[in-house]
Amino acid sequence: MSKQSIAVIVILSAFAHAVNAQPHAFITNQLDNTVSVIDTDRQQVVDTVRITGKPAGVAVNPIKKQIYISTPEGGGFAVMDSRTFKVLRTVRVGGASLGIAVDKAGEQVFVADWYEHSVTVFDTKNFEQTAVISVGKSPSGMTVSPDNKWLYVANRVDDSVSQIDLQKRSIRNTTKVGAHPFGIVVDSKGKRLYTANVESDNVTVLDTRRMKRVATLKVGARPYAVTLAMHDSLLFVTNQDDSTVSAIDTASLKTVAVIEVGDKPEGISTHPDGRFVYVANWFDNNVSVIDAKTLELVYTINTGEGSRAFGEFISP
Repeated sequence: MSKQSIAVIVILSAFAHAVNAQPHAFITNQLDNTVSVIDTDRQQVVDTVRITGKPAGVAVNPIKKQIYISTPEGGGFAVMDSRTFKVLRTVRVGGASLGIAVDKAGEQVFVADWYEHSVTVFDTKNFEQTAVISVGKSPSGMTVSPDNKWLYVANRVDDSVSQIDLQKRSIRNTTKVGAHPFGIVVDSKGKRLYTANVESDNVTVLDTRRMKRVATLKVGARPYAVTLAMHDSLLFVTNQDDSTVSAIDTASLKTVAVIEVGDKPEGISTHPDGRFVYVANWFDNNVSVIDAKTLELVYTINTGEGSRAFGEFISP
Protein backbone atom coordinates (compact mmCIF):
# COMPACT_ATOMS: atom_id res chain seq x y z
CA MET A 1 0.00 0.00 0.00
CA SER A 2 1.32 3.43 -0.93
CA LYS A 3 2.05 6.19 1.55
CA GLN A 4 -0.71 8.23 -0.09
CA SER A 5 -3.27 5.46 0.49
CA ILE A 6 -2.24 5.12 4.12
CA ALA A 7 -2.55 8.87 4.57
CA VAL A 8 -6.08 8.82 3.10
CA ILE A 9 -7.12 6.00 5.46
CA VAL A 10 -5.74 7.88 8.46
CA ILE A 11 -7.60 11.04 7.44
CA LEU A 12 -10.86 9.16 6.89
CA SER A 13 -10.51 7.37 10.24
CA ALA A 14 -9.89 10.68 11.99
CA PHE A 15 -12.91 12.19 10.23
CA ALA A 16 -15.14 9.28 11.24
CA HIS A 17 -13.97 9.60 14.84
CA ALA A 18 -14.66 13.34 14.78
CA VAL A 19 -18.18 12.75 13.44
CA ASN A 20 -18.94 10.20 16.15
CA ALA A 21 -17.45 12.56 18.74
CA GLN A 22 -20.27 15.01 18.06
CA PRO A 23 -23.19 14.92 20.53
CA HIS A 24 -25.93 12.50 19.57
CA ALA A 25 -29.52 12.19 20.74
CA PHE A 26 -30.75 8.66 21.40
CA ILE A 27 -34.51 8.44 20.84
CA THR A 28 -36.39 5.33 21.96
CA ASN A 29 -39.18 4.39 19.54
CA GLN A 30 -41.26 2.19 21.79
CA LEU A 31 -43.79 0.93 19.26
CA ASP A 32 -41.30 -0.33 16.69
CA ASN A 33 -38.60 -1.56 19.10
CA THR A 34 -35.84 0.71 17.84
CA VAL A 35 -33.62 3.59 18.90
CA SER A 36 -33.02 6.46 16.47
CA VAL A 37 -29.57 8.03 16.72
CA ILE A 38 -29.62 11.73 15.79
CA ASP A 39 -26.47 13.61 14.86
CA THR A 40 -27.17 16.92 16.59
CA ASP A 41 -24.74 18.77 14.34
CA ARG A 42 -26.47 17.71 11.11
CA GLN A 43 -29.93 17.41 12.71
CA GLN A 44 -30.64 14.06 11.09
CA VAL A 45 -30.93 10.38 11.99
CA VAL A 46 -27.65 8.61 11.25
CA ASP A 47 -28.54 5.14 12.55
CA THR A 48 -31.52 3.09 13.70
CA VAL A 49 -30.75 0.38 16.25
CA ARG A 50 -33.01 -2.61 16.93
CA ILE A 51 -33.75 -3.10 20.65
CA THR A 52 -36.57 -5.44 21.67
CA GLY A 53 -38.67 -5.13 24.81
CA LYS A 54 -40.40 -1.81 24.03
CA PRO A 55 -37.47 0.55 24.74
CA ALA A 56 -38.46 3.58 26.80
CA GLY A 57 -35.91 5.17 29.14
CA VAL A 58 -32.46 6.51 28.27
CA ALA A 59 -29.37 7.28 30.34
CA VAL A 60 -25.99 8.46 29.05
CA ASN A 61 -22.65 7.43 30.56
CA PRO A 62 -20.04 9.77 28.99
CA ILE A 63 -17.21 8.24 31.02
CA LYS A 64 -17.74 4.68 29.79
CA LYS A 65 -19.01 5.86 26.37
CA GLN A 66 -22.20 3.90 26.86
CA ILE A 67 -25.94 4.43 26.57
CA TYR A 68 -28.41 2.53 28.74
CA ILE A 69 -31.89 1.82 27.34
CA SER A 70 -34.64 0.50 29.61
CA THR A 71 -36.90 -2.19 28.16
CA PRO A 72 -40.16 -2.44 30.17
CA GLU A 73 -41.34 -5.57 28.35
CA GLY A 74 -37.85 -7.05 28.26
CA GLY A 75 -37.42 -6.97 32.03
CA GLY A 76 -34.20 -5.00 32.05
CA PHE A 77 -32.01 -2.73 29.95
CA ALA A 78 -29.70 -2.75 26.94
CA VAL A 79 -26.15 -1.41 26.91
CA MET A 80 -25.14 0.44 23.73
CA ASP A 81 -21.75 1.79 22.67
CA SER A 82 -22.20 5.55 22.18
CA ARG A 83 -19.54 5.66 19.43
CA THR A 84 -20.39 2.62 17.28
CA PHE A 85 -24.12 2.48 18.20
CA LYS A 86 -23.81 -1.29 18.68
CA VAL A 87 -25.68 -3.14 21.43
CA LEU A 88 -23.04 -4.63 23.71
CA ARG A 89 -25.28 -6.65 26.01
CA THR A 90 -28.65 -6.85 27.73
CA VAL A 91 -29.10 -6.94 31.51
CA ARG A 92 -32.01 -8.51 33.37
CA VAL A 93 -33.68 -6.62 36.20
CA GLY A 94 -36.75 -8.73 36.84
CA GLY A 95 -39.71 -6.37 36.82
CA ALA A 96 -40.90 -3.65 34.46
CA SER A 97 -37.95 -1.28 34.10
CA LEU A 98 -38.82 2.26 33.02
CA GLY A 99 -36.82 5.14 34.45
CA ILE A 100 -33.05 4.75 34.20
CA ALA A 101 -30.12 6.91 35.31
CA VAL A 102 -26.36 6.75 35.82
CA ASP A 103 -24.20 8.31 38.51
CA LYS A 104 -21.74 11.13 37.75
CA ALA A 105 -18.73 8.84 38.15
CA GLY A 106 -20.09 6.50 35.50
CA GLU A 107 -19.84 3.57 37.91
CA GLN A 108 -23.49 2.80 38.73
CA VAL A 109 -26.71 2.37 36.77
CA PHE A 110 -30.05 2.88 38.53
CA VAL A 111 -33.18 1.20 37.17
CA ALA A 112 -36.67 2.07 38.43
CA ASP A 113 -38.91 -0.98 38.72
CA TRP A 114 -42.50 0.17 38.18
CA TYR A 115 -44.17 -2.89 39.71
CA GLU A 116 -41.71 -3.77 42.46
CA HIS A 117 -41.63 -0.17 43.78
CA SER A 118 -37.87 -0.21 43.98
CA VAL A 119 -34.65 0.98 42.37
CA THR A 120 -32.13 -1.67 41.38
CA VAL A 121 -28.44 -0.71 41.30
CA PHE A 122 -25.88 -2.24 38.91
CA ASP A 123 -22.16 -1.62 38.56
CA THR A 124 -20.98 -0.59 35.09
CA LYS A 125 -17.92 -2.85 35.09
CA ASN A 126 -19.60 -6.25 34.99
CA PHE A 127 -23.24 -5.14 35.27
CA GLU A 128 -23.72 -7.10 38.44
CA GLN A 129 -26.59 -6.17 40.74
CA THR A 130 -25.24 -4.48 43.85
CA ALA A 131 -28.37 -3.23 45.65
CA VAL A 132 -32.15 -2.98 45.63
CA ILE A 133 -33.60 0.13 47.31
CA SER A 134 -37.30 0.28 48.17
CA VAL A 135 -38.96 3.57 47.25
CA GLY A 136 -42.55 4.74 46.69
CA LYS A 137 -45.17 3.25 44.40
CA SER A 138 -44.43 3.13 40.66
CA PRO A 139 -41.04 4.90 40.52
CA SER A 140 -40.48 6.59 37.19
CA GLY A 141 -38.17 9.57 36.50
CA MET A 142 -34.77 9.69 38.21
CA THR A 143 -31.86 12.12 38.32
CA VAL A 144 -28.54 12.31 40.18
CA SER A 145 -27.28 15.43 41.97
CA PRO A 146 -24.23 17.18 40.47
CA ASP A 147 -22.10 16.27 43.50
CA ASN A 148 -23.05 12.59 43.08
CA LYS A 149 -24.40 12.36 46.64
CA TRP A 150 -28.10 11.98 45.95
CA LEU A 151 -30.43 10.08 43.66
CA TYR A 152 -33.89 11.62 43.28
CA VAL A 153 -36.80 9.36 42.30
CA ALA A 154 -40.30 10.42 41.28
CA ASN A 155 -42.87 8.01 42.74
CA ARG A 156 -45.83 8.40 40.41
CA VAL A 157 -48.64 6.67 42.30
CA ASP A 158 -47.49 7.98 45.70
CA ASP A 159 -47.30 11.62 44.49
CA SER A 160 -43.87 11.94 46.03
CA VAL A 161 -40.12 12.23 45.45
CA SER A 162 -37.59 10.05 47.27
CA GLN A 163 -34.13 11.41 48.04
CA ILE A 164 -31.64 8.54 48.27
CA ASP A 165 -28.24 8.81 49.93
CA LEU A 166 -25.93 7.11 47.41
CA GLN A 167 -23.26 6.33 49.98
CA LYS A 168 -25.62 4.69 52.44
CA ARG A 169 -28.02 3.52 49.73
CA SER A 170 -30.98 4.46 51.85
CA ILE A 171 -33.76 7.03 51.71
CA ARG A 172 -33.06 10.32 53.45
CA ASN A 173 -36.36 12.08 52.65
CA THR A 174 -39.66 11.46 50.93
CA THR A 175 -41.48 14.63 49.91
CA LYS A 176 -45.02 15.06 48.61
CA VAL A 177 -45.34 16.90 45.30
CA GLY A 178 -48.16 17.21 42.74
CA ALA A 179 -50.38 14.43 41.42
CA HIS A 180 -48.48 11.66 39.63
CA PRO A 181 -44.96 13.06 39.19
CA PHE A 182 -43.14 11.55 36.24
CA GLY A 183 -40.22 13.48 34.70
CA ILE A 184 -37.71 15.09 37.05
CA VAL A 185 -34.61 17.29 36.80
CA VAL A 186 -32.15 18.94 39.20
CA ASP A 187 -30.25 22.14 38.40
CA SER A 188 -26.48 22.27 37.82
CA LYS A 189 -25.83 23.56 41.35
CA GLY A 190 -27.94 20.86 42.93
CA LYS A 191 -30.12 23.42 44.71
CA ARG A 192 -33.49 23.07 42.97
CA LEU A 193 -35.44 20.07 41.82
CA TYR A 194 -38.37 20.19 39.37
CA THR A 195 -41.04 17.52 38.84
CA ALA A 196 -43.63 17.28 36.06
CA ASN A 197 -46.93 16.25 37.67
CA VAL A 198 -49.09 14.51 35.06
CA GLU A 199 -52.48 14.51 36.77
CA SER A 200 -52.38 17.96 38.40
CA ASP A 201 -51.11 19.79 35.28
CA ASN A 202 -48.31 21.51 37.14
CA VAL A 203 -44.65 21.47 38.11
CA THR A 204 -43.41 21.28 41.69
CA VAL A 205 -40.24 23.20 42.60
CA LEU A 206 -38.29 21.79 45.57
CA ASP A 207 -35.43 23.22 47.61
CA THR A 208 -33.05 20.24 47.78
CA ARG A 209 -31.33 21.39 50.97
CA ARG A 210 -34.48 20.84 52.99
CA MET A 211 -36.52 18.93 50.40
CA LYS A 212 -39.27 21.49 50.86
CA ARG A 213 -41.66 22.87 48.29
CA VAL A 214 -40.72 26.30 46.93
CA ALA A 215 -43.52 26.74 44.40
CA THR A 216 -46.13 25.02 42.28
CA LEU A 217 -46.25 26.19 38.66
CA LYS A 218 -49.27 25.75 36.43
CA VAL A 219 -48.42 24.42 32.96
CA GLY A 220 -50.31 22.66 30.14
CA ALA A 221 -52.32 19.45 30.05
CA ARG A 222 -50.63 16.31 31.36
CA PRO A 223 -47.02 17.47 31.73
CA TYR A 224 -44.65 14.57 31.19
CA ALA A 225 -40.99 15.57 31.48
CA VAL A 226 -38.73 18.54 32.23
CA THR A 227 -35.31 19.90 31.28
CA LEU A 228 -33.21 22.99 32.00
CA ALA A 229 -31.45 25.17 29.44
CA MET A 230 -29.54 28.46 29.05
CA HIS A 231 -27.47 27.97 32.22
CA ASP A 232 -30.52 26.84 34.21
CA SER A 233 -32.32 30.11 33.51
CA LEU A 234 -35.15 28.37 31.64
CA LEU A 235 -37.19 25.30 32.47
CA PHE A 236 -38.91 23.45 29.62
CA VAL A 237 -41.92 21.19 30.20
CA THR A 238 -43.62 18.85 27.72
CA ASN A 239 -47.44 19.09 27.83
CA GLN A 240 -48.69 15.84 26.31
CA ASP A 241 -52.33 16.66 25.66
CA ASP A 242 -51.67 20.20 24.41
CA SER A 243 -48.86 19.27 21.99
CA THR A 244 -46.84 22.11 23.48
CA VAL A 245 -43.78 22.86 25.56
CA SER A 246 -43.94 25.45 28.35
CA ALA A 247 -40.86 27.63 28.86
CA ILE A 248 -40.53 28.99 32.41
CA ASP A 249 -38.13 31.62 33.72
CA THR A 250 -36.53 29.97 36.77
CA ALA A 251 -35.82 33.30 38.49
CA SER A 252 -39.36 34.68 38.39
CA LEU A 253 -41.03 31.24 38.05
CA LYS A 254 -43.25 32.72 35.33
CA THR A 255 -44.13 31.15 31.98
CA VAL A 256 -42.44 33.13 29.22
CA ALA A 257 -43.56 31.10 26.21
CA VAL A 258 -45.73 28.18 25.12
CA ILE A 259 -44.23 26.54 22.05
CA GLU A 260 -46.16 24.27 19.69
CA VAL A 261 -44.33 21.04 18.91
CA GLY A 262 -45.45 17.61 17.64
CA ASP A 263 -48.42 15.56 18.77
CA LYS A 264 -48.12 14.03 22.27
CA PRO A 265 -44.67 15.33 23.32
CA GLU A 266 -43.04 13.16 25.97
CA GLY A 267 -39.28 12.98 26.53
CA ILE A 268 -37.26 16.19 26.56
CA SER A 269 -33.53 16.83 26.93
CA THR A 270 -31.05 19.67 26.40
CA HIS A 271 -28.00 19.69 24.13
CA PRO A 272 -24.65 20.08 25.96
CA ASP A 273 -24.44 23.60 24.53
CA GLY A 274 -27.35 24.51 26.81
CA ARG A 275 -29.23 26.19 23.98
CA PHE A 276 -31.05 23.58 21.91
CA VAL A 277 -33.83 21.48 23.43
CA TYR A 278 -34.95 18.19 21.88
CA VAL A 279 -38.52 16.89 22.28
CA ALA A 280 -39.73 13.38 21.38
CA ASN A 281 -43.27 13.38 19.97
CA TRP A 282 -45.08 10.08 20.54
CA PHE A 283 -47.93 10.39 18.03
CA ASP A 284 -46.02 12.21 15.28
CA ASN A 285 -43.04 9.83 15.36
CA ASN A 286 -40.55 12.68 15.31
CA VAL A 287 -38.38 15.02 17.35
CA SER A 288 -38.87 18.78 17.63
CA VAL A 289 -35.83 20.97 18.25
CA ILE A 290 -36.35 24.26 20.10
CA ASP A 291 -33.89 27.14 20.19
CA ALA A 292 -33.97 28.15 23.86
CA LYS A 293 -32.53 31.56 23.03
CA THR A 294 -35.29 32.57 20.61
CA LEU A 295 -37.96 30.21 22.02
CA GLU A 296 -38.77 29.03 18.51
CA LEU A 297 -39.09 25.63 16.87
CA VAL A 298 -36.15 25.33 14.48
CA TYR A 299 -36.05 21.69 13.31
CA THR A 300 -38.30 18.65 13.01
CA ILE A 301 -36.56 15.27 12.64
CA ASN A 302 -38.43 12.11 11.66
CA THR A 303 -37.62 9.15 13.92
CA GLY A 304 -39.61 5.96 14.59
CA GLU A 305 -43.01 4.85 15.78
CA GLY A 306 -43.88 5.92 19.32
CA SER A 307 -40.90 8.20 20.05
CA ARG A 308 -40.61 8.47 23.82
CA ALA A 309 -37.02 9.07 24.99
CA PHE A 310 -37.71 9.19 28.73
CA GLY A 311 -34.66 10.51 30.54
CA GLU A 312 -31.50 12.45 29.71
CA PHE A 313 -30.89 11.23 26.18
CA ILE A 314 -28.18 13.43 24.61
CA SER A 315 -24.51 12.44 24.83
CA PRO A 316 -21.94 15.17 25.52
